[in-house]
Parts: sequence; C-alpha cells; structure tokens
Amino acid sequence: MKDIRQPAIRRSRGPGRLAALLLALAVMLGLTGGTALAAPDGTTTPARSAVTVPASAMDAVAAMQPSWNLGNTLDAFPEETSWGNPLTTRELLAHVRAQGFRSVRIPVTWADHHSPTAPYTIDPAYMSRVKQVVDWALAEGLYVVINVHHDAWKWVADMPTDHDNVLARFNAIWTQISATFRDAPRTLLFESINEPEFRGATDAQKTQLLRELNTSFHKVVRSSGGGNADRLLVLPTDYCRPDQNLMDDLATTIRALNDSNLVATVHYYSWYPFSVNIAGGTHYDATAQKDLDDAFARMHDTFVAKGIPVYLGEYGLLSWPDHHHPDRVERGEALKYFEHLGYKARVAGVTTALWDPFSYLNRATMQWRDPALFNWIKSSWTTRSGTTSFDKIFVPKSSPVTAKSLTLNLNGTSFRGLWHGGTKLVAGRDYTVSGNQLTLTAKALTRLVGDRAYGVNATLQARFSSGLPWQIDVVTHDTPVLTNATGTTGSFTIPTQYRGDVLATMHATYADGSNAGQTSWTPYQEFNKAFSPDYPNGAIILTPEFLNALRDGEPATLTFHFYSGATVTYHVTKSGTSVTGTAS
Repeated sequence: MKDIRQPAIRRSRGPGRLAALLLALAVMLGLTGGTALAAPDGTTTPARSAVTVPASAMDAVAAMQPSWNLGNTLDAFPEETSWGNPLTTRELLAHVRAQGFRSVRIPVTWADHHSPTAPYTIDPAYMSRVKQVVDWALAEGLYVVINVHHDAWKWVADMPTDHDNVLARFNAIWTQISATFRDAPRTLLFESINEPEFRGATDAQKTQLLRELNTSFHKVVRSSGGGNADRLLVLPTDYCRPDQNLMDDLATTIRALNDSNLVATVHYYSWYPFSVNIAGGTHYDATAQKDLDDAFARMHDTFVAKGIPVYLGEYGLLSWPDHHHPDRVERGEALKYFEHLGYKARVAGVTTALWDPFSYLNRATMQWRDPALFNWIKSSWTTRSGTTSFDKIFVPKSSPVTAKSLTLNLNGTSFRGLWHGGTKLVAGRDYTVSGNQLTLTAKALTRLVGDRAYGVNATLQARFSSGLPWQIDVVTHDTPVLTNATGTTGSFTIPTQYRGDVLATMHATYADGSNAGQTSWTPYQEFNKAFSPDYPNGAIILTPEFLNALRDGEPATLTFHFYSGATVTYHVTKSGTSVTGTAS
C-alpha cells in the first residue's frame, strides 16, 4: 500500500498562556469535545471527557459496541508506518466515529521503543505519539483501549526461562503507561497484554504465568492512583482463545482480584478450516456455524451471565479479505459469517472489535475498500438479514437450461421476493417457494442467462422483511479445462480455462493415499498457501512452498474442486527443481 506520510500536528511557537486562554474559551463555547485541545506548540491539555461512562462495567462495555481496531499501526515495528499504513490522523478517528463505531482499540508494541535493560525507559517521543493518538480518539467521543501488543511474542514469551527479567520489564512498561495516562478519562481502558504466549511452557505453567501477569498488571495500575483507581482493566485468556478451560482460568483470576471494574477479553476468527479455507472448509456450513454458536455461548455463560463484561478484542477471518490475492473465502460465505457473528454477539451481550490491519478501511482515502461488505457488518450490529445456501446459481452452457434451487436461510425474517434490477420477478412464473426451497424456473433462467456467455450473466436480489438484500449471481459455466505444463519449484502454473467457474479448493495425494503438500494433516491444502487461482491470466498457481514439499520423483494427484460442483484431476511430478504437470 502507498505510504502517505502527513505531519501529525501543525506546530508553531507560542506561550503556554495562549494555550490556556484558548482552552478556556473552547470549553466555554463547547468546542473541545471535552477531552483535549491542541496548543500552538503541539502539546495537548487534558480535560473532562464528553462521554459519560456508566458506573457499571457491564454497562460501560456495552456502550463501547461496536468497536474497531487501529491494526498494523502503533503495533507495527520498528515504526508506525512500517507495515504499510499511513500515519494516523485525528481525521481518521473522526471518520471511524462517524461510521458508527463507539470505541477503538489501539494496539501498541513497545519493544523497539524502550531500553532493553532496567529501568526499561520508554522513549519519550514514542510515548508522546501514543498519547497524541489516544487523545485524538478520546476527543472524538470514542472509548479507547490500549495494550501491550506484539511484545507478547517478542519478549514476554520468554517468561518461562527468564521469569524475573520479563516480569520486571512488563511491570516497568505498565508503570510508565499508568503514569502517563493517570489523569485520562475513564473512557480509556488498559488491556494487560495481547494474545499472551509462553514458549516451551506446559498448560499448567501457562495458566500460572498468565495469572501472574494479569495480577501484577492489576496491582501496578491500581497503585498508580488518579483515574487509574477505577479505570476499566481488560484481562485476556491464554492467547486470547475462547476455549472453556482458558476462560475458566481467567474467571478464577478475576474472582480472586475482587474488582468490579474488570473486563474479560478473547478473540474469534471462526472455525479454522473455514477461516483460511483448508481441510475442505469451503462453506460456512453447520460445523462452522456451531463453532461460533458454542464460542459465544461459552463467553456468555462463563462471564456475562456472572456479571463480567466481555470485549471481543479482535474478530474477522484470517487473511480475509486480502486485497493483494484472490479471496480464499467465498464472498457470500464470508457475509454469512459476519451476519451470524453480529447476531450472536448481540444475544450473548458481547462487545465486538473488528480487526482491521488495512483490509476494510483505506486510511489514505477514508473509503471502505468494499462498501457492500461493510454494510453487512454494520447491519449485523442491529438486525438480521436473510441469505440463501449459496450466492450463485450455476447454469451449464453445454446442456439445456433447467430449473435450479437454493435453500432460504430466513434467520428470523420472511421472504419478500426476487428482483432483477428494478424489476420484480413473478412468483409462480419465474420462481416458486416451497417451505425453505427457492426454485428458479427454467423459463426465467433462460431469460436471465441471455446469450449464455461464460461468467455472471445476471445478478438477482432476494429481499427479506428486514436486513439487507441478498445478491445471487446467475452464472453460465462448463467444467474447467486444465492442460499440460512444465516449470520449476520456483515458478509453476497450470493453464486453465475456467469457463465461468470459480475455484474452491485443491485435494492432493500420492498413489499410496498419503497427503501431498506442506499441510500433512489434511489432503485439502490451504488456499493461497499451496495454490491460488489466477483468473485474469487463465491459470492456477502452485506455490513454491507446496512444490518444494512434494516427494521427489513421486507423482502427486491433484483434484481441483469448483463451486459449481465440478472436479478436475491433474498430476504433478517434481524432479529436483523441475516440475511437470499433466492433465487427466
């Protein structure tokens, strides 16, 4: 992504008296937003927050819904822009607030910005920058969460073998953060550590070490006084996983601390095979849905039902959307996941924070990269939307057009009909509904496919009594055709005539039935890691990682699965660095 650098604040000379007068005038006129005013010398003066924080932690965390992550920014290293995002501006945070978010999580990695030995002094310029961004967010009326982020694996993970030094360093970091933000309003929350991990430790040791970190964090912050005396403090499970045993461990810690201003946090990125498209996880099926249902039920029963609020500090799908590669998760299936998550979070009483490393909001243009996707996420905060079993109807070009059916997923709504552009299709003539089965007639499909060119011929809208309309593409296709190829382990592509179809997954085995490729535990290799479609250039790419993992001289049979249901078999053989591919 283009790195657009902007000065964080315009600086000019001016006496402190002028700053004080400006602040007093702004307060009288109600112009400050209640939090901070930038003085001419670039400093900020704290003031009361315009947001009234409920006394109850449960109510306060509920008021933070929905939330957004300023990911890959202050948590990037060595610098804020190192991972491709532009410098954060107050304009960005104002835009986030205007889009309906009520809180922002600002992950911070401190590792490259403090001395590696005692007293572990944080670089004043970096602390000032963190405070500047936090103050901007507070000034925009947002709740803010800051933490110790990638430090978790950069040095905190060494705690099992370097216990005393890691604990001292951790305490020193939080002592300095606590002092800096001592007088910040209660709309600022502290999160002890992101996705804590402990290299080489047993499960029992991990439990003990995390309890020690969370307890020490609590002691350091509370003893610093000021606004930190009753500030909401966010405590994670081991690696922020929502497993029952890990949440039970955290619940034990929270009860022992006997503090009504504590918040539990976990992360959720869906059932792993679906999240990355591996092991056949091509659809948001019953298994993936149950994984989400169970996770939110556990959050509710372990914490919310017992008066402990839950802040889902990160959610999304792993590596999706990826605007540099083809989507590994089929779009409609991803929309179902976001719709379902928003609903279950509301039912469970969980506040959710979208993880956004750059994928959703383009921070250079202040535009959503995929506005329709964001609309589905936003809609899920308040209502349910209906869907169908898939967002495409495949009509084979090589055979006569026949009726095609989809299953309606009403999600508590009622079906209102189908539209093609501004034209409403006629029930009984163009489609029928029997129970939850929606069937497009052969006559309607014949009209919609037109001259039957490969690809999307028409897009329909299924409308429901609430929520967003669901789009259904009518696609003309035939079974894809793959042809022979030669290449190397560093560069190998399979010439592919997709003929309107869409690649779902790749199954790879040897003649003895064992799995081929870098992922040994499943024959269905990971999308974009082992293989990737190249639709514009008519090819399937096999990655160097996959090819180098193949046995030398032993043919591997690849079965490519497409979303139409078609499958095509192909054979690849690696010999040294040479690769030969043959179609069946």
